[in-house]
Amino acid sequence: MTDPDFNLLATLDVLLSEGSVAAAARRLQLSPSAMSRALARLRETMGDPLLVRAGRNLVPTPRALEIREQVRLLVRDVESVLRPAGGLDPGLLVRTFSLRTSDGFVENFGPALLARVGAEAPGVRLRFVPKVTKDSGPLRDGTIDLETGVIGESTAPELRVQALFRDRFIAAVRMGHPLSRGEITPERYAAAGHICVSRRGNARGPIDEALQALGLERKVVTIVGGFATALALARASGLVASVPERHTGNLRDGLFCFPLPVTAPQITVSLIWHPRLDADPAHRWLRSCVREVCAAALGPVGDPQG
Repeated sequence: MTDPDFNLLATLDVLLSEGSVAAAARRLQLSPSAMSRALARLRETMGDPLLVRAGRNLVPTPRALEIREQVRLLVRDVESVLRPAGGLDPGLLVRTFSLRTSDGFVENFGPALLARVGAEAPGVRLRFVPKVTKDSGPLRDGTIDLETGVIGESTAPELRVQALFRDRFIAAVRMGHPLSRGEITPERYAAAGHICVSRRGNARGPIDEALQALGLERKVVTIVGGFATALALARASGLVASVPERHTGNLRDGLFCFPLPVTAPQITVSLIWHPRLDADPAHRWLRSCVREVCAAALGPVGDPQG
């Protein structure tokens, strides 16, 4: 059996759509004789007359009726494959994206992102995956499509990175806590019991270094793996949770928040993805959604007191 001529698929699609050799010839800008020859080739290839005369018109055979929708879809799929990469229609996109983020990111930006994606691409589903480690393996092997977070030494050098926003650390305590009244000095802040957030279980970080420069040391009572857990503990105890301001906005409802009385470095929260997805139209669309949702939700870093 010789290889089929796939160009005949487009011809067959037009013939079955128009039901007329002359109309199909006009649509494909061919002469009627050329279209008649193409129909003859299709009949020979498929072993079916496809279109037969009924009076002055042509009518499809049962075989033609059976394959008409399949042929139409095949031609559309081929056109989609050959179309330039920029021609994405999100409304027709059917895909599940896996995003690895912190719980604070989902809490603060997840609802707006889901609303944006649902409005533009109802066939898209987002799967939020908890960020247990910063290992780049899931991005490399394709288990994760997109990640948000702070770039660190463990971030693979080949990954693509785009900054989303800058953030600063603030402190949060329960209402009525002694630090919710009076001037908050470095000494008062350091003397309180603290919750340290570290996935690796470290009890020291940039805040401790800033305090050490002043000859002070904070009392770390407990170490937890995420900001949501730290804030939940602060809400139910007399401990202080020091957390990124923008990343935890909704998680801090009902807490008294104040700027740190020491200078701690700001952090940059970024989008991270593997370069194989860099030019993928659907992935580029998703990245733009995340960027624009974050930009819309964030104003200037303000005074968090109260």
